[in-house]
Amino acid sequence: MNKSIIPNLITATNLFCGCLVLICLLSGNNLDWVPLLMTIALLSDYVDGLVARLLKAYSELGKQLDSLADMVSFGVIPGVMLYYMLSLASGTVFDVENSDTWINLVGFSVTIFSCLRLAKFNLDDRQSDTFIGLGTPASTILIAGVLVIVMRDSYGLRDTLLNIPLLVGLSFTVSYLLIAELPMFSFKFKHLKWKGNAIRFSFLAVSLIAACFLPLGVAASLCIISYILLSVILWVFGIVKYKREHRTST
Repeated sequence: MNKSIIPNLITATNLFCGCLVLICLLSGNNLDWVPLLMTIALLSDYVDGLVARLLKAYSELGKQLDSLADMVSFGVIPGVMLYYMLSLASGTVFDVENSDTWINLVGFSVTIFSCLRLAKFNLDDRQSDTFIGLGTPASTILIAGVLVIVMRDSYGLRDTLLNIPLLVGLSFTVSYLLIAELPMFSFKFKHLKWKGNAIRFSFLAVSLIAACFLPLGVAASLCIISYILLSVILWVFGIVKYKREHRTST
């Protein structure tokens, strides 16, 4: 049996969950399933690479499948989430003949820049130990967190967040961060020792505490915002760096 089938099946789980989320958002039904499905997609995205390393089942096919699945779950989906929230904020769905509804499409800027980021990531050898720019899973967690806050009206923030300028600003900010030349620490563990993983373990511990004591959407959004700010601080103080030289291929 080809061992690469196992991580590829996990990648397919990521993709399938993304498709189910897409159905929920576009139909407006079963929205309560979105957080669970996105959690499974995120875990699958993390675990497929870990399983491939453990089984020594690396393959170029697996690498390409991972990027294609990520484009759906962490590229198309956050764009649709923003479209959904902008539609709620404007009180209308997109109609090509109604120019007032075109603002609802702004969220798909995240989809476009996610595609660009994933393409760049596959060609950039600087991102083995750190990420350059915000990763697509992290950007999706941020946007999904905002959506869950809106869905559950956490702390009465629904009306505050269903604000067109705010959602447009979120769309453009995330789009920029996806391709920004900003080094951010990754959560890829090469070993489980404290040395070399202190930042990762500390951040994960704080995130778990936040998840236990805060509403899900609030915890998710705050964790990603904290991750971005912490990465900026670590970069300013030279703790997180990246190689300036990189190769590209055509």
